[in-house]
Amino acid sequence: MGKIVEIKHAKKIYETAKANIVAIEDFSMDVDEGDFIAIVGPSGCGKTTLLWGLTGLHPFTFGQIRMFGEEIKKPRREVGIIFQQPNLLPWKNIYNNIIFPLVIMREDLSKHNERVNNLIRSVGLEGFGKSFPRELSGGMQQRVSIVRTLSFDPKVLLMDEPFGALDAYTRNEMDALIIDIWEKTKKTILFVTHSIEEAVYLANKVYVMTPRPAKNSGVFTINLPRPRPEHILIDRKFYDIVLEIKTLITEDVEKQKRAGLYQGQAYSTIT
Repeated sequence: MGKIVEIKHAKKIYETAKANIVAIEDFSMDVDEGDFIAIVGPSGCGKTTLLWGLTGLHPFTFGQIRMFGEEIKKPRREVGIIFQQPNLLPWKNIYNNIIFPLVIMREDLSKHNERVNNLIRSVGLEGFGKSFPRELSGGMQQRVSIVRTLSFDPKVLLMDEPFGALDAYTRNEMDALIIDIWEKTKKTILFVTHSIEEAVYLANKVYVMTPRPAKNSGVFTINLPRPRPEHILIDRKFYDIVLEIKTLITEDVEKQKRAGLYQGQAYSTIT
């Protein structure tokens, strides 16, 4: 399997009327085809900015950024993004929300109908096709969002804290769902989260970003068994990895504070 994403010394500067804001200073990352990567760091460090740079909608200011061996210059059909909120269209029913990307792409819906219906069944939404978003729970709405993104069969999934607004029980359910989807499809996933526990549970590799302006702080290869049993969450090895990552982020924050450079929120706000 080859590299799907290659980021070399990426930098992102937001120009404002008052000053230029450096969101990412120097960040590098390689992602292999079919890998599951999690990205963590203090609040406001630039995790979401990194994902948006990979969509082609908000390009990086400097650096070498390639996807599928080509420089990222515009959005690509092979890339799907799942946001923090479901962002469903309230006037469309669930089925029409799901097929909306296919309609925008002017696809022949008959060629995708069987696969879309299989996806709907696979996430437990069968029978809800004619319902409207307001009639579904937050967890079910996010399932719709996931199926909508999978409807056009992207090769890469960019996930920006997709379960952060859910209650703990539903979040655990969604984590199990995304693992199941990944194991069945082997899509390449880049997953941003504030939860170190979630990152370690889901990913093969965890990239840690420093406080803004973001740089590489560390990369952790998660040598835990696949498939991951639920009891791994109380395993000593699991929590040793979680503690090591949390300690690194805390040290990064304290280092910037001592230097008078810290620009974000305290790490104590991160779970």
